[in-house]
Amino acid sequence: MKNIIFHIDVNSAFLSWEAVYRLAHKGGRLDLREVASAVGGDISMRHGIILAKSIPAKKYGIQTGETVLEAQRKCRDLILVPPNYGLYEKCSFAFMNILREYSDVVEQYSIDEAFIDMTSTCHLFGTPEEAAYQIKERIKNELGFTVNVGISQNKLLAKMASDFQKPDRVHTLYLEEIREKMWPLAVSDLFFVGRATTKKLLSVGIRTIGDLANADVSWLKSLLKKHGEVIWKFANGIDFSPVLASPAANKGYGNSTTIPYDVVSVEAANKVLLALAETLGSRLRADEVQTEVLAVGIRYADISEENIFPFVSHQKKLLSPTNLTAEIYKVAYELFLEIWNGNPIRHLGIHTGKVQDEMSVRQLCLFDETDYEKLAGMDKMVDSIRERFGIDALKRAVFLGQTIDHMCGGISREKRDVDYSKLIVR
Repeated sequence: MKNIIFHIDVNSAFLSWEAVYRLAHKGGRLDLREVASAVGGDISMRHGIILAKSIPAKKYGIQTGETVLEAQRKCRDLILVPPNYGLYEKCSFAFMNILREYSDVVEQYSIDEAFIDMTSTCHLFGTPEEAAYQIKERIKNELGFTVNVGISQNKLLAKMASDFQKPDRVHTLYLEEIREKMWPLAVSDLFFVGRATTKKLLSVGIRTIGDLANADVSWLKSLLKKHGEVIWKFANGIDFSPVLASPAANKGYGNSTTIPYDVVSVEAANKVLLALAETLGSRLRADEVQTEVLAVGIRYADISEENIFPFVSHQKKLLSPTNLTAEIYKVAYELFLEIWNGNPIRHLGIHTGKVQDEMSVRQLCLFDETDYEKLAGMDKMVDSIRERFGIDALKRAVFLGQTIDHMCGGISREKRDVDYSKLIVR
């Protein structure tokens, strides 16, 4: 029996979830999915990026990832709604729960998409197509939003299939169908082929996925190194990666934030780095891991000649792996001082490398008088209090009366909860 893999993707997830919530719970009468609308960040907080768009908005050329201002220039009547990640997490949870009723091998690929290995259970629900339609209709009837379902023998082709015509569709892409259904597509449509790779492929005359599939793999490796062989296999429908019911271990952690105002002093940057270290340290400890490498990244406020914000970063290998907030902050501050050129800062981040399981052994240094055991005990106590009473139960005095969130990075608070009393819900 051949493998049966589904890839299920929510259509315009953030926008769909917002539309359903407004219609079902906030007295809304306008379905955002049927008009030119988008989910976008707060321009005043410098989070002004389009996160999701409706199909009518797409007709105006509005793209995910562009700025809100660019989108509004393309469509004056664009309806813009704020992101609500708290709502998205609840919708995603309900979505995944339905999928797990059809198989015990469900891999959540992102907040709004998943792979399902239906090989052992599909026969309980009919043919693969019948099972896919059943899942699609259940999600629409019970949760109110639509999905696309791609069906194939492997994850790659299932994902490619789900990206065919949208919304609310079921598509197959079996190995015997790739010549007809996939090869005529633009090479940029292939999974794992980004802008830079597309540019290189177009420069050598490879325009379609079929062109790539029929190219000499040795030549592709000389052009794109290992990546050339990977995308050649993908173009030929070759993918052996299994559907993983348990998520793989996190290989790296990072926290960054776009600051509401330009940071122009060491003192202000100091507070941002401390807030990032607080959040990053708590995440590492929650997963019982430590990091051996720390990196700091700075994105400046001035736009370069290429119309992008210049970015610099610097990293350091630690003498001993750590997950202590104080130690993360200390190293991050040192790295910051080494690379900051004094220009106004728009965005700051701290990232990790070489993450490993938490160890009790620490490399001793003759001149280091830090009581690491005491710091670890303090962090453990702080984590337990915040877990029980909320992250604001304990806050460092330096953050009192400040605009910087004392645990910033990742999804900011204004994106987690929306005060609908301050919005006009049509």
